[in-house]
Amino acid sequence: MGNIEIIGLQGLPEFDTSHDLPKLIYESALSSAGGMKSGDVIVITQKIISKVEGMVRDLLNVIPTSEALELADKLGKDPRLVQMILEQSSEIIRTDFERGVLITESIHGFICANAGIDSSNIEGETKIALLPRDSNASAKQILKILKNLSGIDSIGVIISDTFGRPWRDGHVNFAIGCAGMSPYIDY
Repeated sequence: MGNIEIIGLQGLPEFDTSHDLPKLIYESALSSAGGMKSGDVIVITQKIISKVEGMVRDLLNVIPTSEALELADKLGKDPRLVQMILEQSSEIIRTDFERGVLITESIHGFICANAGIDSSNIEGETKIALLPRDSNASAKQILKILKNLSGIDSIGVIISDTFGRPWRDGHVNFAIGCAGMSPYIDY
């Protein structure tokens, strides 16, 4: 195994559905890192994928159910946000009323706070980002285009997200989608 070098891509916009993400990544890699090389792994945050794929919702358009209203009152949260958490969850694992957190199993199978819904780095007071519909499919599509643009076959794409660890303080980054490489090591 050789060295690991992390290069932040420069000059990228505040993403939305109008952007061609793979093209912008490729162009930024050219100017920021001299292009892509064999063995490179491109790591893209979930928030960028969610923005580009239209997974941003405005809470002004959400009508909470009685369940959401009741939970929101106990959690001290906006009932519309609680409604979205419920819609993006297959199960509530635990409620932490003191911290105002719902630990859920998301519809994607992730155990995380608030079904992975996030409002940081989203323009607008009432807007939230949901997790991508299928992060592996997103990574696969981006990889296909990056391979075509770069002419390099041996590159990988990881979609990452920051998760809190249920019942513990602190956060870690997880790969929630992957293509072009195996995310597993068989011990």
